[in-house]
Amino acid sequence: MKKLSVKKGAQCMACLECVRACSTAFYKEFHQDKACLQIISRNGAAKPMVCVQCGKCAEACDQGAITQNAKGVYVVNKKLCVGCGKCKEACPFGLMVKEDDSEFASKCIACGICVKNCPMEILEIVEK
Repeated sequence: MKKLSVKKGAQCMACLECVRACSTAFYKEFHQDKACLQIISRNGAAKPMVCVQCGKCAEACDQGAITQNAKGVYVVNKKLCVGCGKCKEACPFGLMVKEDDSEFASKCIACGICVKNCPMEILEIVEK
């Protein structure tokens, strides 16, 4: 299974470059709510919250628009997605992106754009 991961013991400086790269790549604008990962504060430290490819979004989708590819990554089929937002509600980490002005939902596809843009090099794509 391929997924985005945070390196153990790594320190995030909350620069948001990973968030910027993600939202800009997929939505052509820097907007924190349009990124498929988030930087949260936990115990006073910044931590990236990333999709663990759990599949809860796929289970919630009545249209069958979210499926797991050969690498274990859950992806949204834009042609099948009706934009109901059930996947966003089901995501235990709040990482599904479904804005009111968008026709469909989106999620992390482990593309690595955030990894390439993290100046602290704390993100990685791993095969499990």
